[in-house]
Amino acid sequence: MKKWLLPVFLLVLTLAGCKGAGETDQNTLTIAATAVPHAEILDVVKPILARQGVTLQVKVFNDYVQPNDQVAQGLIDVNYFQTEPYLDAYNRDRGTKLETFIGVHIEPFGAYSRRYPSLEALPNGADVVIPNDPSNNSRALILLHKAGVIQLKDPGNELSTLRDIVANPKQLKFRELDSAMLPRVLNQVDLALINTNYALDAGLQPTRDALAIEDAHSPYVNFLVGLPKLREDPRVKKLEAALTSPEVKAFIQKKYQGAVLPAF
Repeated sequence: MKKWLLPVFLLVLTLAGCKGAGETDQNTLTIAATAVPHAEILDVVKPILARQGVTLQVKVFNDYVQPNDQVAQGLIDVNYFQTEPYLDAYNRDRGTKLETFIGVHIEPFGAYSRRYPSLEALPNGADVVIPNDPSNNSRALILLHKAGVIQLKDPGNELSTLRDIVANPKQLKFRELDSAMLPRVLNQVDLALINTNYALDAGLQPTRDALAIEDAHSPYVNFLVGLPKLREDPRVKKLEAALTSPEVKAFIQKKYQGAVLPAF
């Protein structure tokens, strides 16, 4: 009798474990995000979803590549950290098919300096650092074009590069670095073009500290992103509704004081 009791017991444990995992999958949604402001906004969303029976598990990353890699590989359900031009470039370079689900907020991109009080005060040959990924690289150049510091061949081109600069009166010397590195080198350069999430994380206040900043009409909305198969998932639909709720809008407006703007 003992010989068959053990296999039966193990089988019951296995079936119970499978059932529990299935239940967890149905009620849990995993999301990749950068720390500021995305994870902070998701902290507001968690209790909203909890009241609807959905557990939101937030996994925080400090770079822009892993959140997409993890979702593309099916290791994380969705992510919330990026603009559509950035996603387009990622999909093109990696052959992936991630899609934008819903736009949530805008982070006006800014130019910062510890050494000079204005862009006009930049000396000839100033050392300028900009993001090295295609989308944010061009975003930085477009901001400098609009500020009159450089001139681009086509400022409407969302993938402009350094090769598209047709006028550089101050002979600025550009270097490209990973976006997360830019706040760390701010004291070592004349000017740094920094994404707002990294600026906020470094203690900068974009509306106060930026020498030039995008306005509220910036097309660079931050989206909830995932694989096509999850577009109609009930958990994702609840997340979309929570992210664009009056509660989240009020939080963004109060917390970030114009450094982050609701896009809904």
